[in-house]
Amino acid sequence: MKKLLLPALLVTITAASAQTTSWHVSATYPVKGDGKWDYIALSPVTQQLYVAHGTEVNILDKASGAAVGEIPHTTGVHGAAFAVPFGKGFTSNGKLNTVTVFDLHNNQVLGEIPVGGNPDAILFETFSDKVITCNGASKDLSVINPNTLKVVATVPLQARPETAVSDGKGRLFVNLEDKSRIAVADMNNFRVIHEWPLGKGEAPTGLAIDTVRHRLFAGCDNKVMIVLDDRDGRIIATLPIGDGCDGVAYDSATQTIFASNGEGTLSVYQQQTADKYQLVAHVPTAKGAKTLTVDPLTHTVFLPVADRGAAGADGKAPIKPGTFRVLAVSK
Repeated sequence: MKKLLLPALLVTITAASAQTTSWHVSATYPVKGDGKWDYIALSPVTQQLYVAHGTEVNILDKASGAAVGEIPHTTGVHGAAFAVPFGKGFTSNGKLNTVTVFDLHNNQVLGEIPVGGNPDAILFETFSDKVITCNGASKDLSVINPNTLKVVATVPLQARPETAVSDGKGRLFVNLEDKSRIAVADMNNFRVIHEWPLGKGEAPTGLAIDTVRHRLFAGCDNKVMIVLDDRDGRIIATLPIGDGCDGVAYDSATQTIFASNGEGTLSVYQQQTADKYQLVAHVPTAKGAKTLTVDPLTHTVFLPVADRGAAGADGKAPIKPGTFRVLAVSK
């Protein structure tokens, strides 16, 4: 047990090695197509998985992995978000600089909205009732009214946003990948009010939030996850994770934090208190399984991945045909 004295706060972090646990890959769901992939999301309405993949979003039954539909013509898609009060879903189409709108109940496409450059992560922000896209190329956020399907505000960031989470009380937290900081945006007037440094964390990617204990969990590219207080940006803990993290999820029911690492592991931490974290496991997954979502009902973690061949002269490793799949990790 290691004790770190931070300003005005004594933090206790359990620095034990991962224990033997029952976390394991419990199912594998094959998915058609061979394009690049990014985020995966679980609809709170249909309880179906939405897998961003190439030029479409593949929709799977979460229990069986059976294909149940798709959102087509979403070239370069990064993710999906669900505006439940409006009955609509939204996808971020990175290569089209658009967002596709679909019906949450039958997945029928309803329209397309121009947004900023290379929209990446996307979410429905519950305080403002707006859909937010993190635009990597234009280094800003697009704020969409899900009723009118119009962009109603643009939030400049001066850095590349990777992903964002909301506290549901008027503040949005955004990972700034190329500044190694977190921007805090006020959702009352859609402007940045703070920027917080990440200490030893570099190039933050995945981000999750515990709104009860006021904790942010930022997965960074240098094999650490930074825990911050979401009220003032104080760094609470620096936790080791695997290499190539691109996703972090928090299961509030079990108080468990997951970091998906492209090296082929899933780092699992148990939140013992707001300031104390126990490393539970580094679960073997598959190389390239770097994004994730957690099912709050079954506590299963889902990760998309495909195998790659040898790198060519351009340094790029092609995706092996027929290997795209979703892994289910559970106890």
